[in-house]
This record gives sequence, structure tokens and C-alpha cells, in this order.
Amino acid sequence: MAPRKLAAGNWKMNGDLAALAEIDALVAAHPTPGCDVLICPPAVLIHPMKARVGRAAIAVGGQDCHAKTSGAHTGDIAAAQLRDAGATHVILGHSERRADHGETDAAVAAKAAAAHAAGLVAIICVGETEAQRDADRTLTVIASQLDGSIPEGATASNTVIAYEPVWAIGTGRTPTGDQIAEVHALMRERLSGKVADAAGVRLLYGGSVKPGNAAEIFAIPHVDGALVGGASLKAVDFGPIIAALSAA
Repeated sequence: MAPRKLAAGNWKMNGDLAALAEIDALVAAHPTPGCDVLICPPAVLIHPMKARVGRAAIAVGGQDCHAKTSGAHTGDIAAAQLRDAGATHVILGHSERRADHGETDAAVAAKAAAAHAAGLVAIICVGETEAQRDADRTLTVIASQLDGSIPEGATASNTVIAYEPVWAIGTGRTPTGDQIAEVHALMRERLSGKVADAAGVRLLYGGSVKPGNAAEIFAIPHVDGALVGGASLKAVDFGPIIAALSAA
């Protein structure tokens, strides 16, 4: 049975309390979407966003968590604290975290294990840089990141994988359909050796997903949804993406 599609929005370091009006508009336009919908705002907005959506069909998630459950880690957030605030998911290993904070595959795997222990779904991100793509190392890089970033105990119910080519994030550039298909096929195959129910793990594509290209991307084999950046900040942009995924 094919996994239920997922439209996930990553607000990154954007938004404030006033921006939650976009969530009201999204709920009004999509009260019963044909796919799962998730918004991951900055941590300070998780609790008020969760209160805002109430019982609506929109889940709320975090953008990172610490591998430890508590302690002297100023500025960090434990997975259990995200859960307590109302989060059900957490994005881990995003390329911006890997680049800006030097996160390794091992660090991502430790965070994912912590997320699982706290009852969160870990959205583990992988993706190649432009230099790696140009050197024809894309598949090698993705395979290595998957092997190193997925912890023991990962299942289709607690883990989502997001492929985000670094060179396409926020640039307006998008890989060809064949390039996306090649990577997603590799991920599906690679997961079969790491996750018992690999066929049910949702594989998301991220990297300049917009209303204009969403339907084309969602028609690609093994693409089970999207991790959307800037286009998730406004209901008028994210809504059509949700609609396209619901129709896929």
C-alpha cells in the first residue's frame, strides 16, 4: 500500500505571531486535504501555532532538536520539549544545519534517535552540493548520508526522508524529473537494507517547489510529497501545492 502523501512546510527563521493568520487561511481553504499537511515554524511559534490549528488537519513540527534529553545546552531544544509544545515531527539534518552548524551524519542520526524516543517523527534531510553534482557524485553522496544519518529503530511510522539538492534550495533552480527520479529510486532501494518496512517510508522532494512545478514533481515515481521552504510561508502559495499533492 502506497504511503499517504505529505506536504511539509519549513518556515526556517521566518514568521511571527501575526504570521499565524496564514494558518487560518490555510485551514479555511483546505479543511479536509487529501494529503497530510505539516508546518514547521520557528520553535517560539510551535505552541501558539498548535493552539491556532486546534483539531484542524494540520500538524506542527520543529526544525531541529538536541540529541540529549536535557542538560547544560544553552539555546538548544530537546525532542521531548518539542513534543510537549505540540510538535509531532522534527526536521533534522537540513543542509543549512549541516553547512552552518557543521552537523555530521552521526550527529543527525543521534538527533533522530532522540526524536524517536520522544515520540516524534524524524524528517531526515539529505542532498548534494553543486560541486558534488558536477563531479557526478550525487548518488554516492546520498547513499552515504542515508547510511550514516538513519538510526537503528527507524520505521515507516517514525521516519521520513527528504531529498533536497543543496544547489536548488531557494535558488529557483530545480533538477530535471529524471534527476529527481534517479535519486528517489536510489533512496527507496537503499532503505530496503536499513528499514524493515522501507516501502512505506515517505520520500519527500524539496528544493524550489512552487505552485507552478508541484504537479510535475509529484508525478515522479517514489515522490511521496514535498518539503517546501519559502512557498510555505503564504497560504496563497502553499495551498496550490497541497492541492496538487492531494490530486497526485
